[in-house]
Amino acid sequence: MAHSQHPIRSALRERILIMDGGMGTLIQARELGEADYRGDAFTDHDHPLEGAHDVLSITRPDVIETIHRQYLEAGADTIGTNTFNATRIAMADYGLEGQVSEINRAAAQVARRAADDATAQSPDRPRFVLGAMGPTNKTASMSPNVEDPGERGVTFDELVEAYAEQARGLIEGGVDCLMVETVFDTLNCKAALFAIAQEVEAADRDVPVMVSGTITDASGRTLSGQTAEAFWHSIAHASLLSVGLNCALGASEMRPHIEALSNVSDTWVTCYPNAGLPNAFGEYDESPAAMAEVVHEFALSGLVNMVGGCCGTTPEHVRSIAERMEGVAPRVPPEASPLPTLAGLEPFVRTKNIAFVNIGERTNVSGSARFAKLIRNDDFEAAIEVARDQVESGAQILDVNMDDGLIDGVAAMTRFLNLLAAEPDIVRIPFMIDSSDFAVLEAGLKCVQGKCVVNSLSLKDGEDLFLERARLVRRYGASVVIMAFDEQGQADTYERRVEIAVRAVGLLIDEVGFPAQDIIVDPNVLTVATGMEEHDSYARDFIEATRTIKERLPGVQVSGGISNVSFSFRGNSLVREAMHAAFLYHAIGAGLDMGIVNAGRIPVYDDIEPVLMEHVEDVLLERRPDATDRLLKLAEARSGEGS
Repeated sequence: MAHSQHPIRSALRERILIMDGGMGTLIQARELGEADYRGDAFTDHDHPLEGAHDVLSITRPDVIETIHRQYLEAGADTIGTNTFNATRIAMADYGLEGQVSEINRAAAQVARRAADDATAQSPDRPRFVLGAMGPTNKTASMSPNVEDPGERGVTFDELVEAYAEQARGLIEGGVDCLMVETVFDTLNCKAALFAIAQEVEAADRDVPVMVSGTITDASGRTLSGQTAEAFWHSIAHASLLSVGLNCALGASEMRPHIEALSNVSDTWVTCYPNAGLPNAFGEYDESPAAMAEVVHEFALSGLVNMVGGCCGTTPEHVRSIAERMEGVAPRVPPEASPLPTLAGLEPFVRTKNIAFVNIGERTNVSGSARFAKLIRNDDFEAAIEVARDQVESGAQILDVNMDDGLIDGVAAMTRFLNLLAAEPDIVRIPFMIDSSDFAVLEAGLKCVQGKCVVNSLSLKDGEDLFLERARLVRRYGASVVIMAFDEQGQADTYERRVEIAVRAVGLLIDEVGFPAQDIIVDPNVLTVATGMEEHDSYARDFIEATRTIKERLPGVQVSGGISNVSFSFRGNSLVREAMHAAFLYHAIGAGLDMGIVNAGRIPVYDDIEPVLMEHVEDVLLERRPDATDRLLKLAEARSGEGS
């Protein structure tokens, strides 16, 4: 599809576009009654319908079309469909689940008619219809039950199904764009984007996608706790036409948050605030002139590309805003950042100041016997404390793995991540969803509102399955770890590590569209000092493969499970920790970006006793044929130290 051809893209390059104002504000001013909401179509409906504004597109299309025309006459370039609550989830309150497709189609057609008439009157200024998709009345990241923080009132899959139905109806009705708006929970938004990608692909049409979040108070966070910057990193994968903020705040209060979003977003920015903060009666008092003055300053500061109004705004507000935008140049989006980015509640951007990223390993049942026992015993409260300890010890990413024959991986991953979502001091950092079972990986992706890492995919089962899963991971918005594994098995030489990395990364970039900075290669940290000669080069080969991968695949990151290198010395923490420190020292020097480690248990390289360091490095760097025997003797002599 030729995305660059949609006329809204051209219009955004030329000027600041004017959005409409509050649909609900003008509907409420009409003081409609139950008969208006029922119309002829719902005379026998078994639920009260007054207040179900979305149904008016069927029962009183004249009212909705008049509102659209009022905003267009006031200077709006875009009008949003009357579908803010038109999902089966929200419409269940009115017993209208079965009419959702019809409501969305009808709303799109009403708006399309009004927009096309306005365009016909001034063909040099096309008007656009935005398919409004609200947040629903449920949240996927928070529990409705104070007694159980892991409970959810809606699942990711239920949201995808509901949003897909809504998007399909809006597309069939003829909208120009789809706009996921008033996002208070980024996981809900990610479900909407997942659904939209499916429906746009099925429709084979260029339907640009817009997202607008809502910052709920002066904390600068969404209701589910994310900052504006973390919100952007969590949804940037969706190739958006625009991102922005609306609702909850007046224009003045929105200023710092729209600036934060404008600074990091490489796409167009929208802003449609409320008419000030609500008064004691829940009404909005800010005058059109006062609101337009604030929004005008946003434009002069180069922060916005589309502006309009939300709750409490009227055609007079839109007219005043349109007048103040005359002649003001639109914001020029910055270039996309090449820096690797992840997000929990807060952003994690890997700048040059971060030499190495610690991935906490103790919430991995494969790497921690204690954690595995807690999960098997259903002691999630204690398991959460393990996660907290990892974060407090310096983990910048938290690895979560539930691969154990005695554990239901899907259920455990879902339960643990849902519980962690209620712990802001933990969930502020990004997660690594770690499993050899793709069903478990997907279960984790459906629980995390931030931008996480999937660990891992490989070519083990062939290119077709690799690409299918990679496309899904990309659609969920995650970065991905690629294991050095292919149809022939695990890479255990320098040459095989590099060969598989180059092949897999090429497929991800060329076939799936992954940016290089969202790809992490794990060239396999394998155990040395096992007594088998063919294992002696494992550590040195990993280090050299890391160096070559970084040279040949610019932007790609390299990671590894560091503790694997020392498994032959299990029980001797002194030697193991020295091996980890030395291995990291040399691997980081070769370009290693991150590693799965026991945060807080890595000694400083220069602090390790010289004789121990010499013996350890002889093994890791394969410096002498008797290196393993010498280290084994030293380990036996010091077996009681550091345990």
